[in-house]
Amino acid sequence: MKELKDKIALSHLGGGQKRIDKQHAKGKLTARERVQLLLDDDSFEEIGGLVTHRTKDFGMEDQKFYGDGVVTGYGTIAQRLVYIFAQDFTVFGGSLSETHAEKICKVMDLAIKAGAPIIGLNDSGGARIQEGVRSLGGYADIFYRNVQASGVVPQISAIMGPCAGGAVYSPAMTDYTIMVEGSSYMFVTGPNVVKTVTNEEVTAEDLGGASAHSTKSGVTHLTAQNDLDCILKIKRLLSYLPQNCEEKTIDLPFEFGNEIREELETILPDTSNKPYDMKDVIAGIVDLDSFFEIHENYADNIIVGYARLGGKSIGIIANQPFSLAGVLDVESSKKAARFVRTCDCFNVPMLVLVDVPGFLPGTDQEWQGIILNGAKLLYAFSEATVPRISVITRKAYGGAYDVMNSKHIGADFNFAWPQAEIAVMGAKGASEIIFKKEISEAKDKTAKLKEKEDEYAALFANPYSAADRGFIDEIIEPKATRRKLIKAFSAIQNKVVIRPARKHGNIPL
Repeated sequence: MKELKDKIALSHLGGGQKRIDKQHAKGKLTARERVQLLLDDDSFEEIGGLVTHRTKDFGMEDQKFYGDGVVTGYGTIAQRLVYIFAQDFTVFGGSLSETHAEKICKVMDLAIKAGAPIIGLNDSGGARIQEGVRSLGGYADIFYRNVQASGVVPQISAIMGPCAGGAVYSPAMTDYTIMVEGSSYMFVTGPNVVKTVTNEEVTAEDLGGASAHSTKSGVTHLTAQNDLDCILKIKRLLSYLPQNCEEKTIDLPFEFGNEIREELETILPDTSNKPYDMKDVIAGIVDLDSFFEIHENYADNIIVGYARLGGKSIGIIANQPFSLAGVLDVESSKKAARFVRTCDCFNVPMLVLVDVPGFLPGTDQEWQGIILNGAKLLYAFSEATVPRISVITRKAYGGAYDVMNSKHIGADFNFAWPQAEIAVMGAKGASEIIFKKEISEAKDKTAKLKEKEDEYAALFANPYSAADRGFIDEIIEPKATRRKLIKAFSAIQNKVVIRPARKHGNIPL
């Protein structure tokens, strides 16, 4: 018993007190501290605490630490089972060895079998170079399991230190990545290699820090101010998700009452070319303070995130008129498509708020592949089988009307506010094409254009033509939106879709 207790005590020390103190000096928690904060009190059960590496080269046989640089096991968050691994930077810089990888693979296998989320707390210097290809093989074993778990159980990666080289591909294949500002970074090749190959001087923070990946690349979905903030965001994120693809989300208690929201009546501007903040619309619809935005600082012309509506978890996809007038472009299409597919994976119903003037034109967008990227969002909505409801608040023009969860691609309910404009394009552009000859022959071309604009607007700058054909199920007062949505989602909560038999679809990547 004494021998066992001594070994366990050594495993809890990781790389030793000096290295623990060094970790704290950087403002970072240790792997075990992170696990204890994340999980419910006294719920953690460790697996593989006495594992050591098998390397005998380069004097490694004299440097063995119990646990081999990663803490693995299971526990609960809000009384719900999760599996977890936390890399320990105090042991060989958290570098991944063959046995380190085996421990991670073991908890991933168990999570898939048990139908429970997998949480990875990454803080690693990369592959353990003393092990050569065995370490690389370990990474590949993890990557393979990331793919097998994809869409089966939620996978969340927290980057709480360095994550470089091959190590970045595992978080990239998980459902959500969270980075800690100032102490974490991700890149395939570091600043030194970049300087050698391209002669470009860049810091680790500028190359792959939390700010770079949350605003420029979109690699990270959320950022946190410190380790504790990161852990709190993981907990909140999990509260909106089910345990696995076979289960539904957890409902909170809710009693139906007066769900009219008068503030929604005054959000839209007097004219259709003025911007407004779609987040005000979201706040007026969802349960108080329940909106949890994802990818907040990336492609902000579209908003995605989770919320609760009548106590039920929903995913929200909304155009943002405050940014680029809410147009769809390459980045926003990719961002929304990924979120739509994640919601569909885990049975989260979707609310789509539409105010979209179209796709962003220009050579830059065409050369970056707006066709393929716009098709990703179209594909994602079309294959989704969860309950889907759209509300057109104002503009729904052109192909973007089709793409934003229209009735034609499988939406269950489509509502519109009275101010909605549903057409191929805006009245001015349409009039210049349709009435080109009449305008060119008119003595007062400006007046004629205005006359034809008004004529076109009377026909199409409203939701009634679409409602006449059944493309819009109901035109609703803005203040009644919340009440209408709570009832509509309740009416389709047991929706079942039978899809054609196939191996898998071929999304335009």
